[in-house]
Amino acid sequence: MKELIIPHFVRKEGKVALIGPATRIKPEIVEAFIRLYDEHPEEMPGGELIVYPSALDANACGSYAASAQQRVADFKDAWSRDDIDLVICARGGYGCVHLLDYLPFDFIKAHPKWLVGFSDVSALHALLHKCGIASIHGGMAKQLVEDTDSGYDCYRRAFKCLVEGAWPALAYRVAAHPYNIPGEGRGVLLGGNLAVLNGLAATPFDMMAAALTEDVILFVEDVSEPIYAVERMLYRLHLQGVLRSVKGILVGQFTDWKSDRNHESMYDMIHERFQEWGIGCPVVFDFPVGHNEHNVPLIEGAEATLQVDGNGACLAMRTRTKEIKDF
Repeated sequence: MKELIIPHFVRKEGKVALIGPATRIKPEIVEAFIRLYDEHPEEMPGGELIVYPSALDANACGSYAASAQQRVADFKDAWSRDDIDLVICARGGYGCVHLLDYLPFDFIKAHPKWLVGFSDVSALHALLHKCGIASIHGGMAKQLVEDTDSGYDCYRRAFKCLVEGAWPALAYRVAAHPYNIPGEGRGVLLGGNLAVLNGLAATPFDMMAAALTEDVILFVEDVSEPIYAVERMLYRLHLQGVLRSVKGILVGQFTDWKSDRNHESMYDMIHERFQEWGIGCPVVFDFPVGHNEHNVPLIEGAEATLQVDGNGACLAMRTRTKEIKDF
């Protein structure tokens, strides 16, 4: 297991950057996010919020939050500033891959800090993993401004405590699922959006290939992908040897799919393939990560333990000590 760089936790006076690295975001979401910092600063990490041009609809370029040049410039500026402790992505969609060619590894390593996002932001998590820097797979501006009745209040509290270092470790417990595979596995927690990470296969940013050389707990989720398309991606991981090598699998939320002539549900297909391939590591289905309101923050690169039995599953993440805080 290679050494992981843990960015320093967000200081009370530390600034927070909001950037748009991918698809354009609705201005009302950004406005609500700004109000959240103005009116309820105690609920949010850090101090002053800096909204970059790429997060503003006025700078949108086609379907993108801004031109590729602007998105790269915003990321580089936010990443290089010593007074910024946390970079929050406004939304995913598509476009983060445009940035990868313009973010040198040496530059990223020279300014480690927390990056948070999910979905298309998985491409940026893959970049940080290549550089050996921990990052947070979790909700973005939209998720952080949702009404507290929707379930995001729990997310917001967990996220704030996590980036501020209120505890050095975190554990999530989830209910049993009939497709779970019992067992215990330990490894580095890595993953994200399956389609995005699959698109980085055989590149320097192939995060999932890490399972071929080190112990990995893999988590995956996706949205609006046909069942056959997800099956195709899983076959690649199977044929590559990744699924035989991982020490645990979190099958997250797969949303907005349709039944087809071959499978009633996405989970049915995944279960059938895992049975066919003789997956022997612990597996938990319906883990709360993905495109829905129960998208818990996960630390990419953290040491993790996955325990699965008849009562459910527990994922514990550690960065510095073995102390566990349930959430």
